[in-house]
Amino acid sequence: MGGADKGLLPLGGAPLIAHVLARLARQVDSIVISANRNRERYAAFGYPITVDTIGGFAGPLAGVHAAILDATSRYIVTVPCDAPHFPADLVARLATSLGATPDAHAAIARTAGRVQPVFALYDRLAVLASLEAYLHAGQRRADAWQATLARTVVDFDDSAAFRNLNTPEELAAAAP
Repeated sequence: MGGADKGLLPLGGAPLIAHVLARLARQVDSIVISANRNRERYAAFGYPITVDTIGGFAGPLAGVHAAILDATSRYIVTVPCDAPHFPADLVARLATSLGATPDAHAAIARTAGRVQPVFALYDRLAVLASLEAYLHAGQRRADAWQATLARTVVDFDDSAAFRNLNTPEELAAAAP
């Protein structure tokens, strides 16, 4: 997207993040936005902002880490700002699977046999030490870290619901 802040790009007259927040707000009790730039613009959506505490732009996992540190609930769910059509029952299905899987600390979405690592539910205190060690070792791949966790994987049928909008063409095609 040419270095643009994807969450703030317009889709159907509203920023991508607005679509994600509207869908997520129906599924959770509270929301925290992970944003390292344009924080004032994200704050205008009315939710707390968290920023990475791990330096060197450690990617999405640094945002997960910051959210874990800032959250007060036992669990956190993560969704990206560029996938506005994720399932309306994402959190419920991840939570059901996590609750039904003894000793699991994470539930990860999967569609068409492909894990969707940015769509995840974590028992935040159970994964914190592992995540910190992984990030401090210079590792960045969410799927590789998640594979080290006691986890459950939840299958979803609609692959399109997990589509990330990564190009101007994909953004234009997704417009209502």
